Amino acid sequence: MSRKLAAEFFGTFWLVFGGCGSAVLAAAFPQLGIGFIGVAFAFGLTVLTMAFAVGGISGGHFNPAVSLGLAIANRFEWRELIPYWIVQVIGGFAAAAVLYVIASGAPNFEAHGFASNGYGDLSPGHYSLLSCLVAEIVLTAAFLIIILGSTSKAAPAGFAPIAIGLGLTLIHLISIPVTNTSVNPARSTAVVLFAQTNAAGQLWLFWVAPLVGAAVGAFIWKLLLSPGESPGFIGQER
Repeated sequence: MSRKLAAEFFGTFWLVFGGCGSAVLAAAFPQLGIGFIGVAFAFGLTVLTMAFAVGGISGGHFNPAVSLGLAIANRFEWRELIPYWIVQVIGGFAAAAVLYVIASGAPNFEAHGFASNGYGDLSPGHYSLLSCLVAEIVLTAAFLIIILGSTSKAAPAGFAPIAIGLGLTLIHLISIPVTNTSVNPARSTAVVLFAQTNAAGQLWLFWVAPLVGAAVGAFIWKLLLSPGESPGFIGQER
């Protein structure tokens, strides 16, 4: 169990450090040309690389919503859920702290939103609470379906991290203008203490919506899409 938790810590650390780091350190300077497309790919690449690196140890969740969805889909032990959540949040916070130390070394540094998520005035496009809630639920549900489908026995073996990483990239391309993209409570919690906004007051949405979305996605997969329950499929899911 300790190896699993260590893998989740480092995986979540890398997701927050790489994804949020690209937003705080690179996207903040237009002359570097990374933009929100670069940030979207950075988040996808963090999951892709760590899924290959440590996914065989812990399953490569790096996200409390993913852990919940996998438990609902009977792919993960419920007794391990809370320990995973704890190390995911700690790993994300450790990454945000390191990122803050690096970023604050720049002249005239101001944290501002520090890659945090938000709705209303804290949404990049000033989207409403309802818009952000729906976006986070739908996109997290889709993310769980991608994860469950790409890791099922019906999918080509060995390609799941690529599908999952590209799926997360697409999710960011859709929703950075809406919520700055969460679909991951650990990622949202990690940076909120360093933001110089009211992001902490809106953090509840970025726990509730991803967890609800993960449950929805898991139930859709389990009840409607699971190859193990589809006519003509021989065998069970991995």
